[in-house]
Amino acid sequence: MTQGTIYGVGLGPGSQDLMSVRADRLIRGASHVAFFRKKGRSGHARSIVDGMMAAEAIELPMEYPVTTEIPFDDPRYNELLSAFYEKSVAQLTEITDAGRDVVVLCEGDPFFYGSFMHLYTRLQGQVPVSVVPGITGMSAAWTATGQPVTWGDDIMTVLMGTLPEAMLVERIAGADALVVMKIGRNLDKLRRALARAGRADEAWLIEYAAMPQERVRPFSDAGDSVPYFSILVIHGNGRRP
Repeated sequence: MTQGTIYGVGLGPGSQDLMSVRADRLIRGASHVAFFRKKGRSGHARSIVDGMMAAEAIELPMEYPVTTEIPFDDPRYNELLSAFYEKSVAQLTEITDAGRDVVVLCEGDPFFYGSFMHLYTRLQGQVPVSVVPGITGMSAAWTATGQPVTWGDDIMTVLMGTLPEAMLVERIAGADALVVMKIGRNLDKLRRALARAGRADEAWLIEYAAMPQERVRPFSDAGDSVPYFSILVIHGNGRRP
């Protein structure tokens, strides 16, 4: 029996018409579709493909054992997630060993800060794996501002809001073009870092980029909280004719 293949399929930022033709074809023809989600939730990746999957497709939700309940630097965090990824790999491998393919839905691009990467590294040498790239959320975010994000020799920096404040200040101050992700609980820290770096007036906040509820505004207009799908952008001003 020929072993099946696991496809890590990038869904793009959240709109079906921003998926690749290959992603669309694989999702519509899949017999088994796996996706990550929080316990008790339908999962954002699953909601993106609503109406695309075949009626007989078998759904395989992979529920995180923990997300923000404990700090990511707590030893238990890595222990719980490691066991979760091992269990998920075993489940997927069992299906492919039976000769069936599995499509794993990945928000954005599978190789850009995605959970699929943790499956991919564990599957190497065990199962054929094919990755389908997708448009990243940050690309949709800077496009939503209506301004180019990089010019000429600009260097683009991507930061996580989870970084220490001092590091955020240093990197923000020295960046040409900038993207900051994972804002959430780090909003106040990021606001302070922007002010200390002297760049608060340059920053834009994009919420739900490429989704129906998309919103673009100066970061200075952000309230006391921002939704999970929020990205900060500072545009570059590099060399141009």
